[in-house]
Amino acid sequence: MTFTVAAEVKQNAVTGTLDQLESESIHILREVAACFHRPVMLYSIGKDSSVLLHLLQKAFAPAMSPISLLHVDTGWKFREMIAFRDMRVRETGIPLHVHTNPEGVAEGVGPFTHGAAKHTQIMKTDALKQALNLFKVDAAIGGARRDEEKSRAKERVFSFRNTHHHWDPKHQRPELWSLYNTHLNEGESVRVFPLSNWTELDVWEYIRRERIPVPSLYFAKMRPVVNRNGAWIMVDDDRMPIGPDEKVEERCVRFRTLGCYPLTGAIESTAETLDDIIAEMRASRDSERQGRVIDHDPGASMEKKKREGYF
Repeated sequence: MTFTVAAEVKQNAVTGTLDQLESESIHILREVAACFHRPVMLYSIGKDSSVLLHLLQKAFAPAMSPISLLHVDTGWKFREMIAFRDMRVRETGIPLHVHTNPEGVAEGVGPFTHGAAKHTQIMKTDALKQALNLFKVDAAIGGARRDEEKSRAKERVFSFRNTHHHWDPKHQRPELWSLYNTHLNEGESVRVFPLSNWTELDVWEYIRRERIPVPSLYFAKMRPVVNRNGAWIMVDDDRMPIGPDEKVEERCVRFRTLGCYPLTGAIESTAETLDDIIAEMRASRDSERQGRVIDHDPGASMEKKKREGYF
């Protein structure tokens, strides 16, 4: 009986937290729609984007969202991610713009041939800036959270970028409580982070409560992987070279984050359901981004990439 009461109190606390976070995020999305001329939501297909897409629908229901989606496609995402993206666009009916850096494609830039840092610079950062200029975007909404990584913790909810899309963490505008400064000077744009105050566990609790679809890559199953520099890299297509000292193994793995498949390490896990994932999150002491290869490149820190225009 005592256990039942304690569990009920804990569940009520979770519900209250999720209600508050949902309300704050919807307020931010409506603020973007009201204050900017050409906003987009950057749709990266992962769990945070899935939550944002759901919130976007809720914020303007029963009307269609006035904010369209933008996906910067590097050409190296998991095949399942692209299929999932197209399925969700059909289901929601929200317009999607897809942009790939044409110069990078022409030069054959890829993570195996050019390395993680150069691939990220050309196919992600440069491509994002091209897309924002092409569509004349003045507000780009993203799913970054402050608990993910220390440079992201420095960002304001409305984070300003100069005419070159550069970020200066030492010159940000103050935000007082929920009063956001949405004024733009000539040539400026803003990145907006409605999930800033969410944690990874909040995201999974909300996905379970709202029954939000996410790619099955988040759930554990037997997958073909290669252990490369301590990371389990999934063999997603025949473009992945296998070294003479490497072997493809079948392991029960899942992903905590999703990105370009050659740069995203899996974790060994048996979490096959949302309940399993949430239990695993509660017990984990490892960083969510432990499997991101680009985060371990000392010459390309997240803050440096963000200063140059990375999301």
